[in-house]
Amino acid sequence: MTDAMFAAPGTFWRGNLHTHSTRSDGVLSPEEVCRRYAAEGYDFISLTDHFIGQFDYPITDTTAYRTNRFTTIPGAELHSGAMQNGELWHILAVGLPADFAPGNAPGFRPVEGQETGPEIAARARAAGAFVAVAHPEWSGLTTEDARSIEAAHAVEVYNHGCAMGCDRPHGFYTLDQLLTEGRRLDLCATDDAHFSEPDHFGGWVMVKAQENDPDALVEALKAGHHYSSQGPLIHNVGWEDGRVVVESSAVASVIVQGIGSAAVAVHGDSMTRTEVPLGRCQGSPFLRLSVIDRAGKRAWTNPVYPG
Repeated sequence: MTDAMFAAPGTFWRGNLHTHSTRSDGVLSPEEVCRRYAAEGYDFISLTDHFIGQFDYPITDTTAYRTNRFTTIPGAELHSGAMQNGELWHILAVGLPADFAPGNAPGFRPVEGQETGPEIAARARAAGAFVAVAHPEWSGLTTEDARSIEAAHAVEVYNHGCAMGCDRPHGFYTLDQLLTEGRRLDLCATDDAHFSEPDHFGGWVMVKAQENDPDALVEALKAGHHYSSQGPLIHNVGWEDGRVVVESSAVASVIVQGIGSAAVAVHGDSMTRTEVPLGRCQGSPFLRLSVIDRAGKRAWTNPVYPG
């Protein structure tokens, strides 16, 4: 069985889903942010400035910076309500309409009477956005917190800004806990770029869509037709009886992960077609893949659900 993403028609487009500008707490103008991502070979970005009153609830209009080879998706990082640790929720929403209604979030601290995180996430999904739980490790997110975001399409499993700024970049534990409970969620890697430190061009998504068009990209994200990367390319994944066959750029490790401690790894040199026996991962309700190159850069597939 070929993974549905690779069987789907279209082309892979490289993009960053989490970016900030001077419309909130970034240091570069929206125009310069778009210019830099285009110059670095990205096909698209979503400018996701902080959706709070302090910045006048921005959904930054980037349509003027689109070209015939680079596009932009409207979005925002939403904030409302307190997590269990008392801090404000951070919810990534890509593909928000320009008229998405502000809540009551004046700043970066929770206030009485505002929407909860689950409520604003649900409102964003109902408005057509691709919704992801942002930087769980950085936020100090509990599994109970994460469980409450029923509207999420994905968990942000790698955040490059959090890697560079505090060495808390991951969300894999959060994702796997929810998968173990039976949730079906995808994953995404992002920059969370503010350009105030080396927080850019470090993690991205490869989205398979028939056009490099905002609506087509958002629909492909929602459908799970994307993988995440720091560098390696994944060309095809075939799940067969008792094994998985992975075609990729040259890598040194391919790892299958399943429920609990279930994992199987194959290591080698310059591997471009790698067969991994499922071994103790057989019978797991979900399976996902990591590929790692010689420089330690990784790429990750969304989970699949055997049976």
